[in-house]
Amino acid sequence: MAAETETLGTLPEGVGLAVGSPIPEVSARDLDGQPVRLRALTDAGPVLLIFYRGGWCPYCSFQVHDVARRTADFEALGVTPVLISVDRPQESAKLEASYALTFPVWSDASLEVHEAFGVVNVLDEAALAKLRAFGHDIEGASGQTHHSIAIPSAFVLDGGKVAFAHAEHDYKKRPSAKQLLAQLRTMGYGSE
Repeated sequence: MAAETETLGTLPEGVGLAVGSPIPEVSARDLDGQPVRLRALTDAGPVLLIFYRGGWCPYCSFQVHDVARRTADFEALGVTPVLISVDRPQESAKLEASYALTFPVWSDASLEVHEAFGVVNVLDEAALAKLRAFGHDIEGASGQTHHSIAIPSAFVLDGGKVAFAHAEHDYKKRPSAKQLLAQLRTMGYGSE
């Protein structure tokens, strides 16, 4: 389900980096397991950083597919989508291969980027049991025992700062690619 129009660009209390915040000096891993610095990518141009729960999540997969179908539209606006989750690089590579993604997919199993952006969702035993009942192995996907995944969120990073921020506790509601593209155009991306 798409995010509610009236909540687009909002953050729940205590969640996420607010618009105007400096981009943190943090690193993740690319699909080859090599370290990648967020600031190095944002120095090359605007980034749409999308935190997703994991490749096992059907709602995340739908959002990833939606963004992937509109990759050319994001590129036309000069904005690079980047996906990030707690999944290990080899798990993230499965997602990348499933949708033939042409933009970066990063692994943050150590939670460094998730913590810096304030979008860590620590799962309690009941939530873990529910996911296990559906056949989802969080520890296996991340290679960690922190029982944490992302609060689904999206940030536009530009000029060393957060230019747009959205997060939602309800993992079923995500900004659609259409909504994100409209927001970027409203912000002036793609204008001559």
